[in-house]
Amino acid sequence: MPTTEARPRLFHSTVLLLGLMLLGACQGDHPQSSIDPRTDFAEAIHSLYIQVTVWTLAILVVVWGVLAYVVIRFRENPNRPAPKQTHGHLGLEIAWTVVPALIVVAISIPTIRTVFETQRELEGDPLIVEIIGHRYWWEVRYPESGVTTANEIHLPAGRPITLQMNSADVVHSFWVPQLGGKRDVNPLRRVGPEGEVRGYTYLYFTVREPGVFLGQCAEFCGEGHSLMRMRVVAESESDFNAWLADWQEPSATATAPPPPQDTTIQTPAEDPLVTLGRQTLFTSTCVACHAIQGAPAVGVLGPNLTRIGGRMTIGAGLLENTPENLFRWIKDPLSIKPGVQMPGAQEGGGGFPPTNLTDDQIRAIAAYLSSLR
Repeated sequence: MPTTEARPRLFHSTVLLLGLMLLGACQGDHPQSSIDPRTDFAEAIHSLYIQVTVWTLAILVVVWGVLAYVVIRFRENPNRPAPKQTHGHLGLEIAWTVVPALIVVAISIPTIRTVFETQRELEGDPLIVEIIGHRYWWEVRYPESGVTTANEIHLPAGRPITLQMNSADVVHSFWVPQLGGKRDVNPLRRVGPEGEVRGYTYLYFTVREPGVFLGQCAEFCGEGHSLMRMRVVAESESDFNAWLADWQEPSATATAPPPPQDTTIQTPAEDPLVTLGRQTLFTSTCVACHAIQGAPAVGVLGPNLTRIGGRMTIGAGLLENTPENLFRWIKDPLSIKPGVQMPGAQEGGGGFPPTNLTDDQIRAIAAYLSSLR
């Protein structure tokens, strides 16, 4: 038992701790809040969460009310005789058996309903998007249009979405809290005499309004697990279609501009640094892993770099997309994200030797990649 002198200190420490917790809860920016639903899937889970919370609070009020009554009604009083002792009470035995069972049923029914509701395929014309987890980034494919990108998932608001997910290596878990519950992302496997492919997991939802929603891997997958982030960009149908069309058209700086046939035509001069970066990239080992639409780079081991200059972040959501950060990432990715499979200028990675690129070459490549918009 704390001494009389220690009790005030214990009280003050408890109040301080509770105050700090309240201040933390009042912080305004919650980019990965699971209680701010933006899809029908997330709304169903949130509704179930509220129902369970109400039942829990009701139980809490009843239990604490009975406890308070007992503590006050039967508190120690030397002038009062001891209360009547009761051993066994059939009514109470039935009540605290039947009532919890009814509460479990009341919670189970909406839970089962929500499970089936969030597992069924959506009606209409769903957009199918393939998500492939890698150590430590996300590959995003749009089979209908042939678009492949990474870490930044564009979706049309108001249209049903089907995410078909699998992993290229170990088990990951896809979780964007504002869009819905998490799903494990498993490696594919072939089973049966006909080699049936299994291992896909699915998410079905419709984004209610445009916005940018953050998420990350929720299953430990190695050193870079906590830095394996993603960004979902929900936009209008017209903006989404424009994004797809832009991706399918090579960027103006993806390949070297052809010389004009008519020498009287004046073409805008290209930044020499961008020209040097393009030449350096396509003669380096970078093209063994990366692809760029309309350019002689068709690698599939690393993220697709088509129009990377228009993305918000690099390194799977780790850094703001600026030439300076691109320089840092290309030069020494391991110093930014442990376990990354990408080789740096002086240190190898992913089974590849160092690129041996100079700072000037890296700066030029960063300028070229920034121009791909």
